[in-house]
Amino acid sequence: MRKNIHQSLISIIKHSLTSLDLDKIDAENLYLDIPVDERFGDLSTNIALQLSKLIKKSPSQIAKEIADNIKQNLEKGSLKNYIKEVRVEGAGFINFYLNDAYFYNQLKDIITKGKASLREDLGKHRCVLIEFVSANPTGPLSVAHARQAAVGDVLANILDFLRFKVKREYYLNDEGNQIDILGKSVELRLKELNGEESEFPQNYYQGDYIYDIAKKAQGAKAGKASFFAKASEGSPPKHKRRRTQNLSEFAVKYILKIIKKELEDFGIKFDYWYSQKGLRKSGEIERVLDSLKKKGFLYEKDGAFWFKSTSFGDDKDRVVIKSDGSYTYLAPDIAYHQEKYRRGFTWLINLWGPDHHGYVLRLKAAVQACGYPPDSLSIIIVQLATIFKDGKSIEMSTRKGQYITLREVLDEVGRDASRFFFLMRRTSSHLDFDLDVAKKQTSENPVYYVQYAHARICSILKNSPIKIKKNADLSVLKEKEEMELIKKSLQFSYILNICLNTCDPYMLTVYLKELAEKFHKFYDRHRVLGELESLTKARLMLIEATKIVIATGLELLGITRPQKM
Repeated sequence: MRKNIHQSLISIIKHSLTSLDLDKIDAENLYLDIPVDERFGDLSTNIALQLSKLIKKSPSQIAKEIADNIKQNLEKGSLKNYIKEVRVEGAGFINFYLNDAYFYNQLKDIITKGKASLREDLGKHRCVLIEFVSANPTGPLSVAHARQAAVGDVLANILDFLRFKVKREYYLNDEGNQIDILGKSVELRLKELNGEESEFPQNYYQGDYIYDIAKKAQGAKAGKASFFAKASEGSPPKHKRRRTQNLSEFAVKYILKIIKKELEDFGIKFDYWYSQKGLRKSGEIERVLDSLKKKGFLYEKDGAFWFKSTSFGDDKDRVVIKSDGSYTYLAPDIAYHQEKYRRGFTWLINLWGPDHHGYVLRLKAAVQACGYPPDSLSIIIVQLATIFKDGKSIEMSTRKGQYITLREVLDEVGRDASRFFFLMRRTSSHLDFDLDVAKKQTSENPVYYVQYAHARICSILKNSPIKIKKNADLSVLKEKEEMELIKKSLQFSYILNICLNTCDPYMLTVYLKELAEKFHKFYDRHRVLGELESLTKARLMLIEATKIVIATGLELLGITRPQKM
């Protein structure tokens, strides 16, 4: 619905504001919404409410002045054939009611151009890097990682559809304390397998997969001797450290292979796997810290080096080099993001878990200190998911290995339901994932409901003795359910724009459910085949356009588009 008429209306509203000397707000705040309640028109703006706060005048009075001016402008322009009425309603909303002719023309556009008609060039080929999942390779992916994977992948699909130049990246934390603990965990399980007694600390990784790695390590060979041969009591400490290091590297490779396979089966591929170890070896961390020091954003205090992040809105300065000379997490992160920009990306999107919420301001401060605009980095916090089965939630503890993995969810409900269900709430909201509902083949299961709408349309079109005529007369479509289906189908690009502005693909799942509902309601009340030929042709065009929209939406979600169910 946004296409063609949207920008034209925005221009007319801007012209009216200038004429009335009311152009006092940022142009970015001037937009058109689709009212939730269809009784209040097809498009709406709250510009009068925004202006009311600035000029201390009644929003209803402001809205009336603007609406009257808009009506005058409409009489002079080409939109008069499409705008049926302009009304001031509610607390001061200006609502636009469109003529049916507009909807018929847009419907024909979908039939003529197909999926291409739904694309808008909003990205202008801007280079975007989306970094997501980035789970430490210390165990299989959990449902928390799975939700991030679904959100990141679909967001990338949407941006790509809107003609951004998108790349996906997984930041691999392949060194550090957690990796050391992983190696020590495997080492202790290896001792158990060799008949030795050992006390297993609570903070070590306790999942059964650690035994699997230990068994693999037990059989690994390097030359003639076992690569992981037991170090004797008198072995030098460096030999013992090297043994643990070897086990850490072995375990990381083993787990990373599992992670990559899980993501592949989930329908996700990354363009880049970026190694933290490689970043450290490159010397980039030293270079970026030296640069910040020269700019005056680093200072020494209590034997440590601090980043002056308060200069950029953080609540306190942050240590980047501890008094023992080691780096905090922030130091490599600053270097990593600087390197992203140097690769030519102008918009960085990071998807993080809720435990990273307090880290946002300091990283945004670092980006600004490096000379980049604050809005060139978007950090999206993806809340956790709770898995329900048999009406009960499943308790999870990553360290103890008591958690539902992505693999288990895939095995239980499949890729399609997994992807859809992980996107059914806003990323900022906690998600409840009911495995039992996800397996149902009824309308209670939303992904089944949407896919069934697509399959149902495919079946009708296949069995139709009449072929779709692109020049069919659509003016015969007058029924309430027909017009509701047309209008909902034409909201696709509007929904994608919301996904872009919020960096959240959640609204696409909501929209597809609503569109499927409109179709099923239409089809349950009206016949497509067996009516007068003119009406049949028009309804065939209607459902064909609906199919194109549903198929495009499912494709962006990475979900199959069945032709029969």
